[in-house]
Amino acid sequence: MKNQLFRKRDIASIQAEAFAQNSDLKRSLSLVNLVMLGIGAIIGTGIFVITGTAAANYAGPALTISFVISALGCVMAALCYSEFAAMIPVAGSVYTYSFVTMGEFMGWLVGWTLVLEYLFVSSSVAVGWSGYMVSLLTEFGINIPDILCNPPLDHTDAGWFLTGNIVNLPCVFIVAVVAALLIGGLTQSSWVNNVIVIIKITVILLFIGFGLSYIDTSNWSPYIPENAGVYGKFGWSGIMRGAAVIFFAYLGFDAISTVAGEVKNPQRNMPRGIILSLVICTLLYVIVTAVLTGIVNYKELDVPAPMALAIDSAKDLTWLSPLIKIGAIAGITSVIMVMMLAQSRIYYAVSKDGLFPPFFSKVNKKHVPQNGTIIAALATGLVSASLPLHVISELVSIGTLLAFTIVCIAVLVLRKTQPNLDRPFKCPLVPLVPILGVLICGYQMVSLSGDTWIRLICWTAVGLCIYFFYGRFHSVLKDSNDDNE
Repeated sequence: MKNQLFRKRDIASIQAEAFAQNSDLKRSLSLVNLVMLGIGAIIGTGIFVITGTAAANYAGPALTISFVISALGCVMAALCYSEFAAMIPVAGSVYTYSFVTMGEFMGWLVGWTLVLEYLFVSSSVAVGWSGYMVSLLTEFGINIPDILCNPPLDHTDAGWFLTGNIVNLPCVFIVAVVAALLIGGLTQSSWVNNVIVIIKITVILLFIGFGLSYIDTSNWSPYIPENAGVYGKFGWSGIMRGAAVIFFAYLGFDAISTVAGEVKNPQRNMPRGIILSLVICTLLYVIVTAVLTGIVNYKELDVPAPMALAIDSAKDLTWLSPLIKIGAIAGITSVIMVMMLAQSRIYYAVSKDGLFPPFFSKVNKKHVPQNGTIIAALATGLVSASLPLHVISELVSIGTLLAFTIVCIAVLVLRKTQPNLDRPFKCPLVPLVPILGVLICGYQMVSLSGDTWIRLICWTAVGLCIYFFYGRFHSVLKDSNDDNE
């Protein structure tokens, strides 16, 4: 059993498969496509959805500091991701990196965590999309009943309870549309994403440009609200809790690594795409957060559509409100698209290794893992239609932080165990950068609530059952690596 848990895939064989002519996945993405996918995934999740919630509940105007702290952890993780993505350019992201460095069992745990990560980030952004769409439709005199655009379940310190709502119907609608686009092929999806990214960047620049004139500096005072008497509720602990909650807003570069098997010249383009996406989006996050909390007092921002609220509160900008909401809807759509794409590629990679049933890795004529995409859509639709935003977002963050921590550890392990491997891109300042990544990400994990940890433990327990009752018996390494038992 011990040997089985630590059996590993050979890096040379993975590299050979990555460039095989008969590969299931087609290399069609350029560097520009890659950066646009990264921006498509990153910009939207934090700016359009979680920024308001995190400011209202954790950090106040000091959420700008939270974004900088998260960015520092991301820089460390991004450099580690870049080393692996250039060296092992295949679908699977940190799942594959863990598999080749720490063995099958750790690879499975990471893969299962990535399923959680991408499922819940897709779901959280679908909830945000619903909020903006409902707000936009209201401007045109179309009112969707509350029971059809809010979740039937909610959670407070007192526990779970029924809200009386039926379903968040707009979430189901957008997930179905995105799934149809993804099944149509990556080239088509990438083109649609490029158009959407241009729209949302334009909208963000309009928000910044016009919003600067409506900033009331009194909304920034106190810049760091006094702690409410509990850890994570404002003060410096609130800044750290805020950093942990919005950490998944940087998930885009992680999503980029899941499509490494579909990128042209991945040894060069993967590191560049990852780092460029991160730098561009960090600058936009900090500026938008400052403008947002300057226009509206942070206490009023605990809504699914905070930018829409800010524009609505600036009465002379009513003409801009529909444009902001349309841009936000388009931008959030690209986030859902990239995250569901990443989710389906994780299913594909895990299935190819035998740890999921082969159903998940079957591709259609357009080189798309169609079954995995459908499963991703069904799961995302169910979660987003049923659960509140604050529960979903914290689960995403802990999954993201865990994945980033593990990839930093994996770089250290592989540098030690296989120092002579050809590395097209090398993470600088090893071991300093990976260690800093582990410390920053680990501290943010500790800053999350106890309930979030309990949910992660429950998710992991389900994953262990799947592995021990299915995965270890169907692994492609089962026959090639004898257990010696």
